[in-house]
Amino acid sequence: MSTSPHADGAASPTPATAASSEAVTAETATAAAPPAPVPTALGTGLKQRHLTMIALGGVIGAGLFVGSGAGIAAAGPGIVLAYAVSGLLVMLVMRMLGEMSAANPASGSFSVHAERALGPWAGFTSGWMFWSLLGVAIAVEAIGASQIVTGWLPGTESWMWVLLFMAVFCVTNLAAVGNFGEAEFWFAGLKVAAITAFLALGLLAVLGLLPGTDSPGTGNLTGAGDGFLPNGSEGLLVGLLASVFAYGGLENVTIAAAESDNPRRGVARAVRTAMYRIAIFYVGSMLVVVALIPWDDPTVKSGPYAAALDHLGIPAAGQVMNVVVLVALLSAMNANIYGASRMAYSLVARGQGPRFLGRLTGRVPRRAVVATCSFGFAAVLLSYRWPDTLFQWLLNMTGAAILVVWAFTAVAQLRTRRRLEREAPELLTVRMWAYPYLTWAALAAMGGILVLMLREPDSRTQLLTTAGLTVALSLAGLVRQHRRGGTRMT
Repeated sequence: MSTSPHADGAASPTPATAASSEAVTAETATAAAPPAPVPTALGTGLKQRHLTMIALGGVIGAGLFVGSGAGIAAAGPGIVLAYAVSGLLVMLVMRMLGEMSAANPASGSFSVHAERALGPWAGFTSGWMFWSLLGVAIAVEAIGASQIVTGWLPGTESWMWVLLFMAVFCVTNLAAVGNFGEAEFWFAGLKVAAITAFLALGLLAVLGLLPGTDSPGTGNLTGAGDGFLPNGSEGLLVGLLASVFAYGGLENVTIAAAESDNPRRGVARAVRTAMYRIAIFYVGSMLVVVALIPWDDPTVKSGPYAAALDHLGIPAAGQVMNVVVLVALLSAMNANIYGASRMAYSLVARGQGPRFLGRLTGRVPRRAVVATCSFGFAAVLLSYRWPDTLFQWLLNMTGAAILVVWAFTAVAQLRTRRRLEREAPELLTVRMWAYPYLTWAALAAMGGILVLMLREPDSRTQLLTTAGLTVALSLAGLVRQHRRGGTRMT
């Protein structure tokens, strides 16, 4: 394996992967002051089983186990529709991303693809946007995990557990990537096993086949007389935003693929398997929850999975589920610190960020890891100023941000596909379905969700906040691009 660094620091284990490197040659050539040389390249210690579980581990976290409670409280049984719609959208986005990443594996993933298709400003904007929203997600997961532990140990302070969790996973991500992959494999494996068991028990209970339980019928699905959408379209909108946030993080698998032995094959297989598994886990588990217990049950908002199991009268099942939720949150923290740090490293290596973050130690971007953890912990500290409102605000804000990232991905796929068909059709081992129609349909759906956000004061505020961040990053990226000669990858 060559130790010569690419533009984002990813090594080239084979000539095939070298041909698909995301090296930003034009931009590097025109830079007035090129970045300091990177002493080595990112490692290649991730295996296929690691990639598959990283794809699952990054998304089965706060959005599903904690945020879904708020979504059910707002949308009622309609949360199933919300998760199905957003799930279909994320499947389309992941297919687009899988197509580009299988052709050109890169630790910068969609940021690199946006840069190649639209220009350095687009890579800068989407990359730092993603880094910011993962930092917020890390904070959300740390808060959720600390709340579970303080519930078990009421004499302890939440900030103590947040500090502990952040320190542990910062250290974990400072180690070799193979150690991270192995830890995430077992973390995610536990989550998948738990959700599978939950779906099996829930399905038996819904069908009236679980001993000691009666089938609830369809009464809860119709809102106990209030209808499928008891709070109307406004409630559905809140549930839709919560579900969009819940799916954020699946992109980590295309980032991690660059550190695997066979990036092209690895990302293709991981994307294909993760999509349908996520759809089953998310939509299926939401259907089980709202079928088993009334949507307005007070216990649902704080923990829908534990509430459903307690409702079935399974001894200690609620507490067991809380343990699983804790593991899920910590696993998602681990995966998101990894994804954010690699994105930051890729940006810096392409001349799109502070150079001091680009140094590697033992093939690990340790400075980028520490910066990511610092950002996440700072976001946690802000929660003490607004303890009753920040969690939902963070969910909404990151939901809007992920839509911006997905939009960049869709536009980049439209342009990249045309170039690949013309120049290197053999690299299209994963193809977007019904191109370009489904890509345009996905873009329209993203625009529709953003328009819906303007209808409600709370979501409107968060949309405007995200829009402000997007504009600021875009302007900064355009200024940088102009200073470097306005180059764009071709």
